[in-house]
Amino acid sequence: MNKAITDGVLLMPPAFGNGLDVWSSGDGTPGSDTYENEANAAFVPADQDFAGSLEILKTQTTTRLRYMGETPLLPGCYLRVTARVKAISGSLPNVRIAGFAGGAGGSAVSGVTTTASATTLTHYGEVVEVSAIVGAGQRNGVDLVWGNAALYGHFGLDLTGPNGGVVRIDDIEIEDITSVFHRDIMSVVDVRDYGAIGDGVTDDSAAFDAANAAADGRTILVPSGTFYLANDVTLDGQVNFEGKVAMPTDKVFLLREQYDLPAYIDAFKDEELAFKKAFQALLSNVDHDSLDLGGRRVYITEPIDMQAAVPARNSYATRRVIRNGQIEAQSSGDWDTEIVTSQATYSTSNNHVLSGVVNIANVQIGSLVEGVGVGREAARCRRPRTSKEGREIRTTTGGNIK
Repeated sequence: MNKAITDGVLLMPPAFGNGLDVWSSGDGTPGSDTYENEANAAFVPADQDFAGSLEILKTQTTTRLRYMGETPLLPGCYLRVTARVKAISGSLPNVRIAGFAGGAGGSAVSGVTTTASATTLTHYGEVVEVSAIVGAGQRNGVDLVWGNAALYGHFGLDLTGPNGGVVRIDDIEIEDITSVFHRDIMSVVDVRDYGAIGDGVTDDSAAFDAANAAADGRTILVPSGTFYLANDVTLDGQVNFEGKVAMPTDKVFLLREQYDLPAYIDAFKDEELAFKKAFQALLSNVDHDSLDLGGRRVYITEPIDMQAAVPARNSYATRRVIRNGQIEAQSSGDWDTEIVTSQATYSTSNNHVLSGVVNIANVQIGSLVEGVGVGREAARCRRPRTSKEGREIRTTTGGNIK
């Protein structure tokens, strides 16, 4: 894919021969100084290597050259900036590709690398090519990872090292090399191209949302890595999980088109956790009324507190179904019965409600309530209660969760 062709985006900056008034000695933003009529810069129409070049005398610690035009950074695209340079006389400087990362409102995007590694010029008259790749995603080979906040760049190069050297710079080239990073540019949307990091710590929620919005029927690729999602995330289409997803307990991950347990196992790489997150999604939205286990037997090693996973819901108007599979409790100490003793009072006129329950925080939701004079099982109470006034009762948990 070449955005300069498909989207009519102009990437190449003008030749130096067209005028130096669009080439800045600062960061390239509007109002910054240009090389037009500067004493330390001149256009050289031709020499033995360059058809036309900019000759600069290095006079500052970092002598900058930036194109003042805004080169757009479209989501999912990667650009390569290339410059050919040679030393003419004086001290031999270092050369590196650099740029200004422009965000919304023209402000600089903070926290991103704006300079590539430097190359030292070692011989006079030797043409040295330096280049760097810039884009949103943290991929191998990308020198300037700018994420999704950068909307455009002012690109060029820096001369560093000793002052007093004279160099000539050939016309700078900017090209779209997106196809290098995409296995199938027409059918796959990679979450890394929208700012996902996959280090298990950085919140990649916004990157997943952006990739989902851009997919438009294409498959979303979640590459190798652990992608932490701190917020609810919904993916509408097909997803290919090479890496895995990690989320807080109360955050919902909805696979709208691929809503079945095998897809969640691909996402979380853990069968029990995948079942919990898939069941949580079932309870949290109205897109699906059943969870297909895909013919699997799911082994559960501990009680599942779905109220903690869906804290904002305590009732449902429609039925939810788990189908096409089995759920089996594995032998584990987490299933062992825990006994809590307490005291409480109740009124015969409202014998389903107990008050003044001692140590109520220690009584787990869903406990079986037992005691002299109770006369009924109260295992379905949202908060376990006790028996007649002044009577000691016992509640048992483990295996009685409703």
